[in-house]
Amino acid sequence: MSVAASCGGHVFRDPALLERALTHRSAAAVHNERLEFLGDALVGAIVAEALYARWPKAAEGELTRARAELVRESALAALARRLDLGPRILLGPGEMKSGGHRRESILSDALEAVVGAIYLDAGFEACRAAVLPWFAEAIEALPPPHKLGKDAKTRLQEWLQARQRPLPTYSLLSESGEEHAKTFRAECALGEPPLRREGEGASRRAAEQAAAEAVLGALDA
Repeated sequence: MSVAASCGGHVFRDPALLERALTHRSAAAVHNERLEFLGDALVGAIVAEALYARWPKAAEGELTRARAELVRESALAALARRLDLGPRILLGPGEMKSGGHRRESILSDALEAVVGAIYLDAGFEACRAAVLPWFAEAIEALPPPHKLGKDAKTRLQEWLQARQRPLPTYSLLSESGEEHAKTFRAECALGEPPLRREGEGASRRAAEQAAAEAVLGALDA
């Protein structure tokens, strides 16, 4: 397989490392699982260090929940899509036929393998410098530490119940895009106080969560 010797802002001195990181076990005997093992630990350490610096007063449990939010499979798969890793992953015929380059488990594993490859290619400092910007937007979007672990719909429900107000209703407004990359738009509506907000996401649930977050933002304003 021939791949460009760069990925996610890092130019590889040893292109074979990147090639291995982008090779699924279904495609070859030498594949990316060992690099994924290494990358998993590195991603955890890099994200943990960033959260430790960002929230100097956060408790251990809050930091742990924040890290889990950032390194969960779906979050890593979303990063892999942003880096356009899917089309670069070498898959066996069966995985290729079933759309494996879009599967979240394969994407997240490849992302971790790339991180492991960067570390072996250039060391920890270069690895952190390349990888940390990938997470910057997600870290910035995290709710305050005391709100971690509860999604927007749960927090909105608790806010309304504490004030003995009716629960919200959610409506799917639209869905667009190709089957493997759809965008959903949903609305969250309150009766008391009367309030409506919309949100978008890659699934109906994500769109509803975004709408609920928008309502919470309006209530806090």
